Amino acid sequence: MAARLSHGGDELAETHEINVTPFIDVMLVLLIIFMVAAPLATVDVPVDLPSSNAPPRPHPEKPVTLTIRADLTLAINGADVARDGLAAALDQAAGGDKDQRITLSADRVVSYGDLTAVMNSLRTAGYLKVSLVGLDGGGAP
Repeated sequence: MAARLSHGGDELAETHEINVTPFIDVMLVLLIIFMVAAPLATVDVPVDLPSSNAPPRPHPEKPVTLTIRADLTLAINGADVARDGLAAALDQAAGGDKDQRITLSADRVVSYGDLTAVMNSLRTAGYLKVSLVGLDGGGAP
């Protein structure tokens, strides 16, 4: 960008330009500094942690899976269950452990309202830990 200034009869020409080269040099130096410093900031500090006396919580060998089919019938671990007997069937499958996680899988055509109704039934039965199962991949419409 150039500007011409005229003062009286003299023609005084000045050009005003911003030199960005030092700015770019400073940015590149800062980039290199951060690239070198970032891995150093994530180094683990060796710590001698105390051991715990609590017994490890056993994981269920076979999780309790509640399935909602396309025709809105329910199944627990593959066995058909009536909607009114859901709480008793869950208690039997989970061994009465209300803290056990229930994995819930539903057919794609099941409406959100029907899924919510089943989740409300789980809450009423006392099962508050619910995992929703889905497929990985780009198959979503």
